[in-house]
Amino acid sequence: QTAAEWPFCSGVVPPYRQPSCDTTKMGGEQVRLYVKGQILGYKRSKANQHNHTALIKVDGVVSKGETDFYLGKRIAYIYKTSTQKKGSFYRVIWGKFTRAHGNAGVLRAKFRKNLPPKSLGGVVRVMLYPSRI
Repeated sequence: QTAAEWPFCSGVVPPYRQPSCDTTKMGGEQVRLYVKGQILGYKRSKANQHNHTALIKVDGVVSKGETDFYLGKRIAYIYKTSTQKKGSFYRVIWGKFTRAHGNAGVLRAKFRKNLPPKSLGGVVRVMLYPSRI
């Protein structure tokens, strides 16, 4: 990477500050191996809230028909902690899409552990596997 592409410094990029392995080179361009999504909240009605099901808005999905591709795909909610475990300050809660929610391209997802309230409005990574094609 050149210094102009590196957002956190104005000089030359040191070798230990190279980007993480979330991207890969394909045909000379970097390609992200996941799609970004946003946690909207929990499934709910006027009076009740169901914490075991989260509502996720995937970037670029605007209709119910477009949600079919993502059903069964894995989702990763990655968050930073203050204590280190297994050599990392980051932890992951994995989940998967179960079905569509409404007609605007929102999906319902279940996670292995319920998402914490702090995650609402946060970003998730939508992995493009397992493939159903």
